[in-house]
Amino acid sequence: MPKAYIIATVKTTNMEQMLKYREWSGKAIAEHNVKVLARGGAIEVLEGDWLPERVVMLEFDSMDKARAYYNSETYSKAKAVREGAGVLNMIIVEGMA
Repeated sequence: MPKAYIIATVKTTNMEQMLKYREWSGKAIAEHNVKVLARGGAIEVLEGDWLPERVVMLEFDSMDKARAYYNSETYSKAKAVREGAGVLNMIIVEGMA
């Protein structure tokens, strides 16, 4: 079964609120045994004009497990706390079989 990845880009507009979100998302990550591949860090543009402020990459054993994390009670609390704290784009992508 191929792995799955959640990839998110984040632009923070309210740091205090975003820190509360990070606490809740960290709890969800721990509960679901998520492998964090990137969470912030240096970004270098190789092509194009895309320059996200922050990139997060999470690895899951399957698309179903990624969805379960995203729809979990704990991550739902994180999403509610994050409301209005920034601009976020997020996808789930299936890895190679």
